Amino acid sequence: MQDFAPSDLKMILHSKRANLYYLEHCRVMQKDGRVLYLTEAKNENQFFNIPVANTTVLLLGNGTSITQAAIRMLAQAGVLVGFCGGGGTPLYMACEVEWLSPQSEYRPTEYLQGWMQFWFNDERRLMAAKAFQQARISYLQTVWQKDRELISEGFVLTDDLIQAALVTCKERTTQAKIASDLLLIEAQLTKTLYKYAANNTHHKDFTRQHQSQDKANSFLNHGNYLAYGLAACTLWVLGIPHSFAVMHGKTRRGALVFDVADLIKDAIVLPWAFICAKEHATEQAFRQQVLLAFTDHKALDFMFESVKAIALQSYDTTNLNIESHN
Repeated sequence: MQDFAPSDLKMILHSKRANLYYLEHCRVMQKDGRVLYLTEAKNENQFFNIPVANTTVLLLGNGTSITQAAIRMLAQAGVLVGFCGGGGTPLYMACEVEWLSPQSEYRPTEYLQGWMQFWFNDERRLMAAKAFQQARISYLQTVWQKDRELISEGFVLTDDLIQAALVTCKERTTQAKIASDLLLIEAQLTKTLYKYAANNTHHKDFTRQHQSQDKANSFLNHGNYLAYGLAACTLWVLGIPHSFAVMHGKTRRGALVFDVADLIKDAIVLPWAFICAKEHATEQAFRQQVLLAFTDHKALDFMFESVKAIALQSYDTTNLNIESHN
């Protein structure tokens, strides 16, 4: 077989790539010009190919190792690599670096330059934060309106409770004066969605606790970290550092990842966490369902569209309004 490098392939835009991989108990290596992972079966070792040119994020869980040659090929293909615990959560850190980011001096600069035009101005940064909230609501409306599986599970956009919560959130977002107001509004909407999802799936006495071991909380943590992976990929490709958040605080490294991930979490991760918990699904089944929903509803595309629009918008003359075009 003739060897080839990722640079020999026709590059697929990150927003169009199909795969987010989570691996555990295996060794990732380069072999014959490909990136493979090796698992130890009972009688023989088995190799499986990772299509690097069509992969956005690689999460390495428990019992994994990776070779320098494999990292080099992943970097050449622009794949974001992160080390994490079992089930994809939590992300581990070393020297304050959560992700191993592919390095290239040819990433675009226009989006960072656009971001800097508003970020140091409190009023403009608040406008950008409001745009994130508007985009988040728009995406939820689009997904819940068209997803037949969610509708069949009782997640109906026209429900009076949901409509009232969204209208209230929009009105309060428009009236917000500071970023902390937006955080409170966001928390209130999410709390309403938790209650709605818990009632739909007969999940009695649900309380959101990040350290809880019940299925719903565990799946919410797991799905959120998958969303963080897509958000980190979006920001890396556009060349915007993770520290320049608009909502989650200027003192938290990586907070912009949370802002971007919030665009899709309520629409996809939240309902499927409760549905899969009701069905007593495995971690793997839940992960596959969420990744499929990300693909079906073009979650990564929407992240790119939203962040690019916020970065390049003129803040002198126009209020931002980003719509979901799925």
